[in-house]
Amino acid sequence: MDPSPTSHSHVVHGSVDDEGYTSLRRAATPRAERYELGRSLRDRSPRSDMAHWRPRDDRPDPVSQVTESHMGRLERLIPVRIGRMIASPYAFLRGTAGLMADDFASLPHTGITPVICGDAHLGNFGFYASPERELVFDLNDFDEAHPGPWEWDLRRLVVSVYVAGRQNGFREGACADAVQHCVEEYREQLAYLAEQPLLARSFDQLDVETMRRQASKAGFRDEIERAARRARRRTSDRALPRFTERHDGTARLVEEPPLITRLPHEEREQLAAALDGYLNTLKPHWARILGGYRIVDIAHKVVGVGSVGLRAYVALCEGSGTDDVLFLQLKQARRSVIGRYQHGELAWHRHQGQRVVEYQQALQTVSDPLLGWTTVGDLQYYVRQFRDMKGAILVEDINASALADYAGICGFLLAKSHARTSGASVIAGYVGSGDKLDESLCRFARAYADQVERDHAALVAAVRRGELPAETA
Repeated sequence: MDPSPTSHSHVVHGSVDDEGYTSLRRAATPRAERYELGRSLRDRSPRSDMAHWRPRDDRPDPVSQVTESHMGRLERLIPVRIGRMIASPYAFLRGTAGLMADDFASLPHTGITPVICGDAHLGNFGFYASPERELVFDLNDFDEAHPGPWEWDLRRLVVSVYVAGRQNGFREGACADAVQHCVEEYREQLAYLAEQPLLARSFDQLDVETMRRQASKAGFRDEIERAARRARRRTSDRALPRFTERHDGTARLVEEPPLITRLPHEEREQLAAALDGYLNTLKPHWARILGGYRIVDIAHKVVGVGSVGLRAYVALCEGSGTDDVLFLQLKQARRSVIGRYQHGELAWHRHQGQRVVEYQQALQTVSDPLLGWTTVGDLQYYVRQFRDMKGAILVEDINASALADYAGICGFLLAKSHARTSGASVIAGYVGSGDKLDESLCRFARAYADQVERDHAALVAAVRRGELPAETA
């Protein structure tokens, strides 16, 4: 079977032409036709084929792929990245979106390409504050967001469910149940949204109370509430004592090498000038609000697993008083790992920070109003609030039934995100109302979880042989 994507832009996008420009003068393809197109795709890409995983004969060595991904990163932080990735197969998975995209590119897929997260795993869903200061739960990492096969997001998500389940010591049957619940929720939510008006889909969001109602077990409802309380405490004013100290009457960020490091004066000035440029990417109201703040310090701060080694900075800003503070994060944006598999070596996007911001706004129901982008020298960045009620469900702390609940919520949200861009009716037609896709992806998740564990073991072995440096931090 031909695994390469087939373009359906004239059908999937409706009023989007082949060059990507929108028009209100072009009729959208009727929903019934889109649904039938999806059904017809089963002939060239049977749903049963999604069960299969076997590494191709010329699959690159996973250790080499990890090493290649270090190109352009800060050399001093490579040991930290490796140290975090060898901690467990799940941590390894978090750091290898590119490796997984390379594997998925060799698998059959339908050619339906909405905007996808590109890094959809359990750890990339979380709490954050809406512009109205309500706590919501949604996808929350978009460094790899890009138009791409919807299957890649769903494959990565279900593998993360299976790997997390194994890491927690759950039986294979419990891991499979969690995956099936994830795919079932994705399928049912997508079918529901495909029937809704396009505009109505864009307002769907998941708040804490709705999330608790969707949880079937009391224990997981309690975990949601605990995680929500932690998230509500993660605000700029509460971060002030944790991350800053007073020096000669002026606040400055506390240094904690190698995770938080101070910058030379020239580099701080460069970043401060770039933040002035960032203001031009905000809506005028928010740019005016931020104009009332002054940058008092900037430091480099390591974040995540896959992002370790990329440039990431925290800027401490003060408003009308020392207790009126705002933390901004600048995070280096590079080309999505999805991009090369969609259109070769030439990037579609002139500014990768702008790509991250615009696709985040496309995939989330509500987003940080301070999202923007900027450039420092040859490097591109996106900017957001650093601590804005951000929090997560810790998969290490939940039992098997809670994992199934959580996987279902993530599948539900992934469907919502895919339906916000394009192709919902076509995907719904393809996946259908039965459980064939659920069963296929359950088999795939188990097989690919084995691959993740083998790749993780290979990286651990390379560290033990002294081929790669590793540092716990």
